Amino acid sequence: MGNLHRVMVIADGDNAFMAAQSFNRKINWHKMRDYLADPKEGRELIEMVIYFGLPPAKERFEEQRKSKEKFIYWAKSNGFLIVTKEGKAKGDGYENNVDVVMAIDAMELALEIKPDIVVLVTGDSDFAYLAQKLRRRGIRVEVASVEQSLGSELKNSANSVVDLTEVFDEFDPHNSNENFHRIGHANVFDV
Repeated sequence: MGNLHRVMVIADGDNAFMAAQSFNRKINWHKMRDYLADPKEGRELIEMVIYFGLPPAKERFEEQRKSKEKFIYWAKSNGFLIVTKEGKAKGDGYENNVDVVMAIDAMELALEIKPDIVVLVTGDSDFAYLAQKLRRRGIRVEVASVEQSLGSELKNSANSVVDLTEVFDEFDPHNSNENFHRIGHANVFDV
C-alpha cells in the first residue's frame, strides 16, 4: 500500500453522544475511531481528541459528574486524549460550551502535528470558520455527523461529510426500558 494519510480526529463528545442517542445507540468510541481512521482506507490515526463539558462541582450535579468522570477515566485508559471544561450552574441545570477550547486546540494541534486530514466529529455550524481556516492551511477537513444534526454552514465549509449513520448501526442499542436523559446522566456514559 502507498503512503497513508495522517488523520487527526477532533470530537465534540457531548455532541456525538446526543447524535448516537437520537438513534437509540450507546456510542462506541473504538468503532468510531476505527471507522474514521481505517488503515484499509489508506488512513493512519495520529491522534483522537475528545472534548467534554463537566457538570459543575456542586452537590446537585454530583451523580452526573461522577458518571462523566468514570467515562473520562475509561477513555483515557483506552488511548483517547481527553480535554474537559468545567460547566457553570444555570438555573436548575448547567451550561458548558467546549467550542472555543476545541477550535483553538484544533488549530494549534493541526499546525504542530501537520495532519493530512482533520475529522471534526460535530454537526455544530460554529465550527464552519475552523473548517475554512484548516482548509486554507492545505488540510483536508471532513465533518463526521448525522444529517439531522449537521448545520449547513459547517457542511458547506468542509471538503466532505462522513455520515455516521452506518457506524451508529454497529453500536449497541440503549436498553429500551430506559428513559433518555440529558447528556451527563449515567445511562449515556456507561461503558
